[in-house]
Amino acid sequence: MAAKKNFGGLDLFRIAAACLVVAIHTSPLETVSPEGDFFLTRILARVAVPFFFMVTGQFVLSDYLKEDGALKKRAKAAAPLWGYLQKAALLYGAAILLYLPLGIYAGHYKELNVGTAFRMLLFDGTFYHLWYFPGLILGILLLMVLGRFCSVKVTGIVVSLLYLLGLLGDSYWGLTSQIPGAADVYEWCFQVLFGYTRNGLFFAPLFLWMGATAYREDRGKTVGPSVGGIRADAVGLGISLVSMTIEGFLLRYAEWQRHDSMYLSLPLCMFFLYQLLLKVTWETPLICRTAATWMYLLHPGMIVIVRGLPFGNVIAKNSLVFYGVVLLLSGCAAWMTAYLLRWVLGHRFRREQRKSRGGELFSRARAWIEVDKEALRQNVAALKALLPENCQLMPAVKADAYGHGAVLIARELNRIGIYAFCVACVAEGVSLRKNGIKGEILVLGYTHPREFELLHRYCLTQTVVDYDYAQLLNQCEKKVRVHVGIDTGMHRLGERSDHEERLAEICRMEHLDIQGAFTHLCADDTNNPKDVEFTQKQAKEFYRIVKKWKEQGFSCPKVHLLASYGVLNYPQLAGDYARVGIALYGVRSAKTDYDRSGIRLFPVLSLKARVASVRELGPGEAAGYGLAFVAQSSMRIATLAIGYGDGLPRALSCGGGSVLIHGKRARILGRICMDQTLVDVTDIPEAAAGDIAVLIGTSGEEEITAYELAEAGDTITNEILSRLGGRLWRVGVGGR
Repeated sequence: MAAKKNFGGLDLFRIAAACLVVAIHTSPLETVSPEGDFFLTRILARVAVPFFFMVTGQFVLSDYLKEDGALKKRAKAAAPLWGYLQKAALLYGAAILLYLPLGIYAGHYKELNVGTAFRMLLFDGTFYHLWYFPGLILGILLLMVLGRFCSVKVTGIVVSLLYLLGLLGDSYWGLTSQIPGAADVYEWCFQVLFGYTRNGLFFAPLFLWMGATAYREDRGKTVGPSVGGIRADAVGLGISLVSMTIEGFLLRYAEWQRHDSMYLSLPLCMFFLYQLLLKVTWETPLICRTAATWMYLLHPGMIVIVRGLPFGNVIAKNSLVFYGVVLLLSGCAAWMTAYLLRWVLGHRFRREQRKSRGGELFSRARAWIEVDKEALRQNVAALKALLPENCQLMPAVKADAYGHGAVLIARELNRIGIYAFCVACVAEGVSLRKNGIKGEILVLGYTHPREFELLHRYCLTQTVVDYDYAQLLNQCEKKVRVHVGIDTGMHRLGERSDHEERLAEICRMEHLDIQGAFTHLCADDTNNPKDVEFTQKQAKEFYRIVKKWKEQGFSCPKVHLLASYGVLNYPQLAGDYARVGIALYGVRSAKTDYDRSGIRLFPVLSLKARVASVRELGPGEAAGYGLAFVAQSSMRIATLAIGYGDGLPRALSCGGGSVLIHGKRARILGRICMDQTLVDVTDIPEAAAGDIAVLIGTSGEEEITAYELAEAGDTITNEILSRLGGRLWRVGVGGR
């Protein structure tokens, strides 16, 4: 349950579920009302453990249990599952060691032999709450086997049948004991294999499967009959919970229950509960997840501690007070442990970073990008100084922040007080949210209707790309935050400014929460008189529409039309936001681009790679693909661990570019490969394997700029930077 996803409803209920588990083991209402305690701990609280299984199913098994057509791909999809199982086994082992002294003290292991050890480790757990871990591991293994050979539906049928078999050995034991032969089979299982059917064979697989199929991110929605909305889910939950309550009390009065973890109504109750929680989009701290896990693990120890206190017997006599004290201690211990772990892991990461820095960054990566945080801050200050005080920056962090690393850049910008960003697609916005980025995130491009639910879940703002698209957005049950795109001449996205009635109709749409409007200037990067005139015309037309909206009584809180070149050349046209992109990263699209601002911007990105090997090349020997380079005399060549697969332009091949090693230029030889590049180090005798080669940035007195690569590739810096590959490690330097 360590999935790094921020589902607000699930994260909040993790804490609630952990509190319910504590209630199961302390019976808070026992001294107040036995009937009330039965309802709380044996009915209501029974949703807690299935919930934990479902969360694990969603985040661990959903990729494995895809549609039926993906059966052949599941062998490959199983690889991450083995890693998760290994971590779960290690946590289970640590928990066993943690509770071993208590188990010995309580006499749990007096009659320990091979058989009982097998039962404990594989089914029952070595302490009463630790059954969850072998249940989790066994349940995942069973689903992996079923999923490898069966469709999703068939797998669901099998695990449902297993649940029914388990039910007969749990709450419906009174019925099973009357069936000839059945009782004997179950009794043998209870004596030899496991103590309860609430285990990884009968109980866990169904809820893991339900979690894995409850939500599909590739579809952008939950599945099943509760897609209709929160009201339908709430009604379904209420009905199923009432049904489970009636079932639980009837079974209790009939004295059928051998245990009380499994009910016929429980899976239906969990279905509606989980669908409801998936629709809650509140942001919650990710530490809630870790704290809930530790609450589950530590609360039995807190029970023992409270009972062992000098006044423990007095506390235990009042079950409600006992529950409160145990819950308080468990919560404090869990949060302290969670924060301590976060601090230790964060400290370890920072220590590794400090170790990695000398005069230049030492990286274990073959090739990497360094992001200069100080340069970024200076660029922010310089761009802000050009704009009116009421105009905020809305940095464009699309295309992985132009190759710089969107999360790394956005975190630093959050740190210095910038809380508005724009991205190209919903996936980029979701990634920022999952990594804790705060503030408004505007999706500039098209989002498929199946992904509209993600806009709500991650609190993203969608661009209205035209009138027809506005109608689609308006069909959502909940209001969608939007900025209306207005086409004033670029003719790319946005409703045309001369379609005034359509624009007014967009403003009237009931389910559109209009937070702003914008246009895009398309000729603001030159001082050509025609381009200047066209830019002024675009701005005038945009503000005319905004003014007309206000006259018609329509709300439009934020307006924006400037991007990087608009800020540099037309700051007087600024609205409420400025969507700075390439300029924020310290470069222009081309070195010769017109810029009347005169401000100094500092390149934020440096691209570096390791020298993998250095070797001699004799006269007439050829190197590289196609033997494209032939040595004219004896020379030394070096192989760099970077290629066009990392975004290095292939146009730099055969002497079209160079790199810096020890402050000297080394010409690129032959064709650039996907993962390697050959360079001439004949005049750099000190060059050796492990050295750092600079492809963009400075070394000594020399510098290679993004402009140089762009000119050689006959393109612009925007393309060079945004194509830098995802396998390049990105690290911030120069930070405070």
